[in-house]
Amino acid sequence: MSTYRILRRTFSSSVQLTTSTATATDTASASASIKSPFTVLYEERNLKRLVQKFKKFSENNRFRTHTDIYEGIVSRLAAAKRFRWIEEILEDQKKYKDISKEGFNARLIALYGKSGMLDNAYKTFDEMPGRNCKRTVLSFNALLAACVNSRKFDKANDLFRKLPKELDIEPDLFSYNTVIKAFCKMGSLDSGISLLAEMELKGVQPDLITFNTLLNGFYANGQFVDGERIWSQMVQKNISPDIWSYNAKLLGFALEKRTKDAVELVEEIKDKGIKLNVVSCNALIRGFVKEENLEEAKRWYSEIGNSECKPDKFTFTTLIPFVCEKNDLGFAFELSKVIISRNCLVDRALLQRVVDGLVKKSKIEEAKELVQLGNDNGYCRYKLMLSSDY
Repeated sequence: MSTYRILRRTFSSSVQLTTSTATATDTASASASIKSPFTVLYEERNLKRLVQKFKKFSENNRFRTHTDIYEGIVSRLAAAKRFRWIEEILEDQKKYKDISKEGFNARLIALYGKSGMLDNAYKTFDEMPGRNCKRTVLSFNALLAACVNSRKFDKANDLFRKLPKELDIEPDLFSYNTVIKAFCKMGSLDSGISLLAEMELKGVQPDLITFNTLLNGFYANGQFVDGERIWSQMVQKNISPDIWSYNAKLLGFALEKRTKDAVELVEEIKDKGIKLNVVSCNALIRGFVKEENLEEAKRWYSEIGNSECKPDKFTFTTLIPFVCEKNDLGFAFELSKVIISRNCLVDRALLQRVVDGLVKKSKIEEAKELVQLGNDNGYCRYKLMLSSDY
């Protein structure tokens, strides 16, 4: 979700964070002239001023209850690699009385984790006793998730083995699911299976998230047979697969170059009344690209729109190199325009490849149009170039 949408969702229906004794008429008039925190923060393009304004708004108790806006601003700073400013705004939160609440600490730990700042997350966790704030499975789970989000997967397992004994914490389903995810991300799939057995011995029953994590781990790593074994275990426990379960299997079929089976599975998904999403279609696209079937890859791109979803970065990064190789520069041109119009975060080189291909095929006007569109983009993200000869 974009920062804009996060902020809009948070504040579009909220009352201004100001107090007034004005009449109803005066209040309506004031509302038109006083910008909401949503508007102020969204419109601020200077990140240093954004940090200053965020800290000022944080003085309001009600503002500090909006988890979504914290996530939006921190995500924006992380995307710009302004980690020092992330630390500045999150450390500033520790001066408020909320810091004595475990939930508020867990939020800070999670935000540091999503920014890849595990040391700061761990420091916040360690500081909790000094703030007279008890550490329970809530903050423990936030720390485990911070390890995964920071891609310190081995650290998640280390803390899972160490902290429950030290702090007298009993890991719950979320704890196990997080560490299983860490193992799958590491490629230690056997360790994930061992932890599945361990959690059941401890009386913690796996859920759909547990199985989806393992399914994705096995299918995505080309271990289709083992993925099918996990699927059988899920069914035996009367856990019904959802679209994410099916997406994992679709990817497995794609990697096995079994697109016929994948298409049949899509029909099964539809028969069950489950809606496809962009990940489902991307799996089919990937499969047909591997089989070098251009027409079917293009058809499944069209299916994304038919499924009432939108193509994403993976869609474009899979399709564009393939259609360029197949010399379908017209389709590559159309895809590139969609990327630019939607501000999709792809590497500039992907679009530059299309520009260069158009020039090579003497489609100079299309190449010029694409360069113009890319360089006119509001974020100046693409900076495409055309040969000086043109």
